Amino acid sequence: MINVTFQTEGSRLTGFTVQGHSGLACQGEDILCAAVTSAVRLAECAVNDVLGLRAAVKVKEKDAFISLKLPGGLGETNETTCQTLLAALMVYLVQLQEEYPENIIVLDMEV
Repeated sequence: MINVTFQTEGSRLTGFTVQGHSGLACQGEDILCAAVTSAVRLAECAVNDVLGLRAAVKVKEKDAFISLKLPGGLGETNETTCQTLLAALMVYLVQLQEEYPENIIVLDMEV
């Protein structure tokens, strides 16, 4: 199962962690894992490479784990953009959860 947890501080999304494999198909052939990985990588690239921010990212391929934590003090424009990106990622992953409830779970956690 893929476990996704979004961290929040009040109404602010501060980051997320994704861990596990969906078990829908063999590794390398799993469309759900590919969809989740692609969406997560897109969000990470948008934050760090396009916006030029320094979000903390941890990747452990052998554990099928990735996390991202937004830095503080982003300024209004970057904060709004990052909140939109993370909210869109959350909506997308929740939609995948509705389609594959046995293979992915999405939670949010106040930190």
